[in-house]
Amino acid sequence: MPRRTATLLTSTLLLIGLLCAGVLIRVPYAEMSPGPTVNTLGEYEGEPVLSIDGQETFDAEGHLNMTTVRVTGVDYRMNLLEAIGGWLADDAAVVPHETLYPRDVSADQVEEQNAEEFSASQETAKVAALTELGFEVGTQTIVGAVVEGGPAEGELHAGDAIVAVDGTEVTEPGQVAELVTEHSPGEEVVFTVVPADAAQAARDAGDELPEDTREVVVATEEAPDDGRAIVGIQAGTAHTFPFEIDIQLADVGGPSAGLMFALALIDRLEEGDLTGGAFVAGTGTIDNEGTVGPIGGVSMKTIAAREAGAEFFLTPEENCAAAAEDAPDGLTLIEVGTLDDALAALADIRAGDTDGLPRCSAD
Repeated sequence: MPRRTATLLTSTLLLIGLLCAGVLIRVPYAEMSPGPTVNTLGEYEGEPVLSIDGQETFDAEGHLNMTTVRVTGVDYRMNLLEAIGGWLADDAAVVPHETLYPRDVSADQVEEQNAEEFSASQETAKVAALTELGFEVGTQTIVGAVVEGGPAEGELHAGDAIVAVDGTEVTEPGQVAELVTEHSPGEEVVFTVVPADAAQAARDAGDELPEDTREVVVATEEAPDDGRAIVGIQAGTAHTFPFEIDIQLADVGGPSAGLMFALALIDRLEEGDLTGGAFVAGTGTIDNEGTVGPIGGVSMKTIAAREAGAEFFLTPEENCAAAAEDAPDGLTLIEVGTLDDALAALADIRAGDTDGLPRCSAD
């Protein structure tokens, strides 16, 4: 066999071997890429993203798009060739698998956590938006979670409204632990509660809690870390809104749409257009007080926003530097730390006064 032919054959076989190895070798990485964007002022899969019943609403022009990141699944293991392709791509990011999915977390647990975070983001968006507009938002202290195997399991249930502990009225979640720890481990605590179904019905109707309560006696046990008395629950807060607000967005998880939901609610509940008809996208968590928090995958979200046609991107201040490092051409990144910051930026966009916008910097 001629030397040239032998060399070519050897090189070809070596290349085939390397390609096969690249396909077969699994690496501990996951890939992030731009996901769908959805206009929170519009419809998704034929249904309005926001539905408001019991309060006058107004049509809103323009876009307030929430953005998402598409990630490989918790059980998926990339091969070496996929990882190399992701590293070389401009519109993808390859990160250690544990960055997205901690060890020993199942796909069901990831899905459940994402759903819980998404639900919580809707709740805080409603609180922040309605508070901004001057509506009264009521609160209930509830059983947020019951520890499996703890004293309260089977006695108290997630969603039960806690009216009192040992006869002392409860008005905020922090009181529950304080009142329980006044006991010594082994002593009993008396909870006065409204069952979860009745408490939820009252919230849905915008009513006060019903007077039909029940008393539940739970024996305390000793906390393993500091010896205090505990009953194995986590207290939380649920809110009562003056009218019904429904946010419909299937197949989306996590808390990062909170800011855009809050802005969309304000836009629908006030006359005029927040955007002035502009295409604005953004991201960021939001709390009840309107503070905007950081999110993951911001560079993928800016790419998705620009590909959808966005001109402006509302960026949490803690994500600004990372977002500005590789910002898509034609997309103005606006730094926001609060809901008021976002509203002020939108007022400037509406007025066409964009020179003074607080732009993100990579420095």
